[in-house]
Amino acid sequence: MTIDTRVLGMSGIHNFRDYGGYAAQAGRIRSGLLWRSGQHSEATAADLAQVHDLRIATVFDLRGDSERSANPCLRHPEFAGKVLFHPGETASAAGRAAHEEAARGVKTADDARAAMHLLYETLPFRPVLVGTYRLYMRALAERPEPSLLHCLAGKDRTGLAAALVHNLLGVHADDIMADYLLTNTAGNAETRIEAGARHVREGFGVAMDDAAVRVLMSVEAPFLETAFAKIREGHGSVEAYAADMLGVTPPVLAAIERNLIAP
Repeated sequence: MTIDTRVLGMSGIHNFRDYGGYAAQAGRIRSGLLWRSGQHSEATAADLAQVHDLRIATVFDLRGDSERSANPCLRHPEFAGKVLFHPGETASAAGRAAHEEAARGVKTADDARAAMHLLYETLPFRPVLVGTYRLYMRALAERPEPSLLHCLAGKDRTGLAAALVHNLLGVHADDIMADYLLTNTAGNAETRIEAGARHVREGFGVAMDDAAVRVLMSVEAPFLETAFAKIREGHGSVEAYAADMLGVTPPVLAAIERNLIAP
């Protein structure tokens, strides 16, 4: 797949894209099954029609309860799928996305990078987030239909989940990182950054400079590397973490491969 075919341009849903299509250990991941995005609270009717055409059967919402309450996602009138999530807060500041939580006390780009590293050290181990990750992995093993994974901006909580799936399927490290970094250019990234900047500044004041906001609203390779380093530090390997924390035992992984890998 090319970037042009992977990313779907929408007016009110940011960072909507297919993260399948990559070469994996057992073959090539099917396209059209693994979708990821930001939240859908500002989706237009045209956006919802475009999503509906993808025949998504299961939506996994990585946001916390207060985020869902403040910004309920819109659905197509004929949407008949399931929306799954583990109840509770996935960010320590109720009502905030993970990157917004990291913004507290940030003024400069260096502050922002340090905060994002601290955030990514904790993301793989937050109980409520892990709970939804477990639901997601189980569904990938049990449900062969297309699914959608999203948080608020579709970049941190969602980005880590997609990278974990890629890693477990044996996608090359370069492709895992390229897909993660695609957030920075997917769709109208500047509009997404501008919208995120309003949320961040409303919550944490105007003292934050523009460069800091851009760091908070983007992704950088060292962020994801930090999460995987902490996973390996705590569990020895990504596979052991997935088995211990997410329930992805060898039989579950084999089932995921049967559903996702093209023959």
